[in-house]
Amino acid sequence: MELNRLFDGLEYQLQRFHKPNMLAAKENGQWREYSTSEVKDLVQRLSAGLYKLGVGAGDLTPEGQDKISIISNNRPEWVITDLAVQSVGAVLTPIYPTTNPGELEFILNDAQVKYMFVNNKEQFDKVTALMPKVPSLKKIFTFDPVAGADHWDVILKMGDASAVAEVEKIKASIKPEHLATIIYTSGTTGTPKGVMLSHHNIAYNVLKAKESFPFPDAPDTKALSFLPLNHIFERTVTYIYLFSGISIYYAESTDTIGANLKEVKPDGFTTVPRLLEKVYERIMSAGHELTGIKKKLFYWSVALGEQYDNLNKGSAMYRLKLAIANKLVFTKWREALGGNISFIVTGGAACQEKLLRLFNGGGVPVYEGYGPTEHSPVISVNRRAPAGLTKFGTVGPVMNGVEMKLEEDGEICVKSPSIMMGYYKRPDLTAETIIDGWLHTGDIGIVEDGKFLKITDRKKELFKTSGGKYVAPQSVEGKMKDSPFIEQVLVVGPERKFVGALIVPSFSQLKKWCDANGVSFTANEQVIKEPKVLALFRSEVDRCNQPLNHIEQVKRFELLPQEWTVDKGEMTPKLSMKRKVIMDHYKDAIEKIYAVGPEHEEHI
Repeated sequence: MELNRLFDGLEYQLQRFHKPNMLAAKENGQWREYSTSEVKDLVQRLSAGLYKLGVGAGDLTPEGQDKISIISNNRPEWVITDLAVQSVGAVLTPIYPTTNPGELEFILNDAQVKYMFVNNKEQFDKVTALMPKVPSLKKIFTFDPVAGADHWDVILKMGDASAVAEVEKIKASIKPEHLATIIYTSGTTGTPKGVMLSHHNIAYNVLKAKESFPFPDAPDTKALSFLPLNHIFERTVTYIYLFSGISIYYAESTDTIGANLKEVKPDGFTTVPRLLEKVYERIMSAGHELTGIKKKLFYWSVALGEQYDNLNKGSAMYRLKLAIANKLVFTKWREALGGNISFIVTGGAACQEKLLRLFNGGGVPVYEGYGPTEHSPVISVNRRAPAGLTKFGTVGPVMNGVEMKLEEDGEICVKSPSIMMGYYKRPDLTAETIIDGWLHTGDIGIVEDGKFLKITDRKKELFKTSGGKYVAPQSVEGKMKDSPFIEQVLVVGPERKFVGALIVPSFSQLKKWCDANGVSFTANEQVIKEPKVLALFRSEVDRCNQPLNHIEQVKRFELLPQEWTVDKGEMTPKLSMKRKVIMDHYKDAIEKIYAVGPEHEEHI
């Protein structure tokens, strides 16, 4: 059967590899597994119930299709709802659980959402408070039992045989080019934009990603899912798993990922660099606590791992040393990830090359990829096979079936069937973004060795110093994060004399340094003012500056006492920095960076 409508993947899996554990999640402390046939039954019942509620395809135009929204953590009910909404020709409009009330109200009204599914009481209360401001919203259903709310069971019980038959007729009328979902991108600036993706947009991306990476059909394989399904990256990967027969186990929360990895022992998962950085920090923290020969062996192994290059295996002596490190040290790292990892795919932001070398050298295969929501999303990815199609520091070769070109300024433009239908109700923005069939990504890149795409910056984030020189902040920030003492960094300097930086220290690493160097550490606010600490960061920044040209180098910086977070609006839900928000929150600190007296100017 052809796989060009997303809900067809369920029947495809049922025919090809009927699984006892298609989806799984913790319920009352135990893993509850859902077979393929059980998922199909729940999707059929929910779609029949939605039909009885009056949810439908309308005239099958983006404006005419009903919009159903979901705010929930990852769980089987999420995917079941997605497939059921598609089956009646309606459009799922997922929203991040961390979306603030103002943006939530905008999205619900812009999409004219008719019904909502929410995870728990917290989300139910948040949406209920907005209902008077959202005239289109008729009712909210919950996945968890919530007092005073309608549980999703209500809809599951509504359908009957005639409704099921009607849904089958609707499914037969849905074409690959029809709208499947609207995903509102929070972005780093501005009002959310609704990206319209058709069944064919996503299905094409899924099938080409399966072929390119590759993801072979693997019914005995398991994946752990914890990146938000609201984001197209995890959503598309879910369809890849569905089309490949890979079982999906949902982590209970981001706090339980470590424990869930040991329980599930998955073959792989997707992630963002920030989470890999935190894993690395925990590993290094544990290594710091070791003593004697164990500590020396740990750091010896880490140094070997950081030299690993998949395109140059190194000398026989290096390979022997790395084999010893793998046996004595890295095997424990693999066990902490469940012991079965054959792939980790990271995307959403640049991953530190040091981490890619270390994890891959330690037998934990991490592959970096790239793509925006507007491309459903994958544009390029480093490959598992054949050899020679992965290069650290790049986002890999362009995916099969995607045509790419670089504009004169380096902007990455692509053409493929995965390009969005457009921005919902925003033909003006669509026309600016898709020109003559080419999607203008807004990302700046280069091609290395004739095949590997490397992202160098965001077009809108490039800035000029007052001397007229261009600086790519992401590139500089990537170098600064080579320091184990730097947790987060934002480069500043548009129309200024020099490049500066706001730096959030890695306070766990800093505390250990303070203990070893006789510096009192009572509070974050206090320690960042200590002369010895400031000298430490000056030396770290100077070290990280070395590979940069003079114009790019960070001349002055300010240390900040707290991490930037999603809750404070400083990070997007996929953990990208909102530059304008951070710069507004810390404008006084930025002014301090540039409050330089004449006596210091000669050093800048």
